[in-house]
Amino acid sequence: MVGSALVRKLAALPNVEVVQRTSAELDLTRQNQVNDFFQNEKIHQVYLAAARAGGIHANNQYPAEFIYDNLMIEGNVVHAAYKAGVQKLLFLGSSCIYPRMATQPMSESELLSGKLELTNEPYAVAKIAGIKLCESYSRQYGVDFRSVMPTNLYGENDNFHPANGHVIPAMLQRFHDAKVEQLPEVTVWGSGKPMREFLYVDDLADACVHVMNLGVDEYRDAVDERLSHINIGVGVDCSIKELAELIAKTVGYTGGMRFDTSKPDGTPRKLLDVSLIHSLGWRSSISLEEGLRRTYRWFLENHDHIRGAA
Repeated sequence: MVGSALVRKLAALPNVEVVQRTSAELDLTRQNQVNDFFQNEKIHQVYLAAARAGGIHANNQYPAEFIYDNLMIEGNVVHAAYKAGVQKLLFLGSSCIYPRMATQPMSESELLSGKLELTNEPYAVAKIAGIKLCESYSRQYGVDFRSVMPTNLYGENDNFHPANGHVIPAMLQRFHDAKVEQLPEVTVWGSGKPMREFLYVDDLADACVHVMNLGVDEYRDAVDERLSHINIGVGVDCSIKELAELIAKTVGYTGGMRFDTSKPDGTPRKLLDVSLIHSLGWRSSISLEEGLRRTYRWFLENHDHIRGAA
């Protein structure tokens, strides 16, 4: 999802040649393959969006894959990029790097200030390691490796599996199926009380290019040694119940909803402090309502070959 949005954004820019590989063509968990790729290509900038990601269920079911694959991907890419002479790299993390009970909204300084949410701790630890990789290579070798921490993302090319996907695509799939099958109600995982912030993926791509285009001094002044990353979000959140109601409206489902409290809620609230990225001249432009309309329209147009679609 994120990679395709970045490709759309970069391909539209003048004098940019986008070099990309599918996961079938290049296994980023294999060090020799990654080294060969960087040695054979003339890469000037790297946007490291590749990751194994998923919702609460997937994080709970596959903790080993989530920590191993992400550590291998970021370790291999960052080191191979450095060895090949790449001077500029952007690593994309996740807002789950922050402690479960972090002060809200979560500023960049909250990193490593408390215990992580257990349901996604392996993934979060891997993403924190990615931030520290970029920070360490920049400090030791003088390269310009940057990090951004997006909030919860959604949009086209997401994983719409009703169990393993993130909350928005999973809900879209479930509400769509309920509408088609004329079911009387839809089951929503958890109590509906947790608060979440959501960013449309094309907004993220725009923010990533903005951060990469900041001057070296401007970026380093903004993120000193203890603030080695920048939050990317909208600065507004909603409850999972409110989200479910909005998705039902977007899909056109008129039945009822049942909240399954036997399923985990995860972190009570995750809202990013986005004052730093605002001070650097970027703000999101796509509302949640508009983003959901775009996502559902894409879902309908591509339903037969969507990841995770029933």
